[in-house]
Amino acid sequence: MASERAKQLAATQKAAAKAEKLRKKNSDDPKDWGQARQFLEAFKITRSFDKALLPLMIGSFIVVVAIFVVIGLFVIKTMWWIWLIFGVLFGALAAMYVLSWRAKGAMFKRYAGQPGSAEVGMNLLPKTWIKQPVISVDKHQNIVHRLIGPGGIVLVGEGQPGRVREMMATQEKRVATIKYNITITSYVLGDAANQVPLTKLDKVIKKLPKTLRPAEVTEIAAQLKALDGARINMPIPKGPMPGMKGARSALRGR
Repeated sequence: MASERAKQLAATQKAAAKAEKLRKKNSDDPKDWGQARQFLEAFKITRSFDKALLPLMIGSFIVVVAIFVVIGLFVIKTMWWIWLIFGVLFGALAAMYVLSWRAKGAMFKRYAGQPGSAEVGMNLLPKTWIKQPVISVDKHQNIVHRLIGPGGIVLVGEGQPGRVREMMATQEKRVATIKYNITITSYVLGDAANQVPLTKLDKVIKKLPKTLRPAEVTEIAAQLKALDGARINMPIPKGPMPGMKGARSALRGR
């Protein structure tokens, strides 16, 4: 009897493992992808927006390999084949660096002008920043995002500048209800005067003076999240980011 139950359990576990493997194979969630698929997806997405990607990757690989071979043949003058191996390894790293560099530009091109595109720049910030996307949105898809981090609270608006600034002013008043003396910085995304381009959003935020300690960041984020939870649900537009999460993970070497 015990042996029969053990067989049934083993069969159930085997079936469950097979089903999970099939689910991951057909999944669109980058978390379920292996490193090879993440790299391939990152390459496909980047190449579709950057036709120079492949020549640059191949060129960087060849140049690095050639440098190491020259060192082995004419400088060290011994065991050149070892230097060839090193050249291949470092050449692959150079090609990966090119992919990472070009992928960032491709992301900006892919999502520029779309509602929610600020998330591209927000997701490039370090983990010391807590991201709270789409805290306010109206029927015309004017959107306000919020970040809490070492530089205080940052509001990022997308859409019609006048309307977005009004929405951000409302959010500033909400912040004042939980704690005073918090540095609040507001940016409107765009390429016009007094706006911040998507390509520079993360750099601008990183340069803000540090005014909050990690414990304060966590406390304020929790209070604001609770405050947001008390509001009526908003019609939040679909964000642009799901397809690139795996690409970023692959480029980080996950």
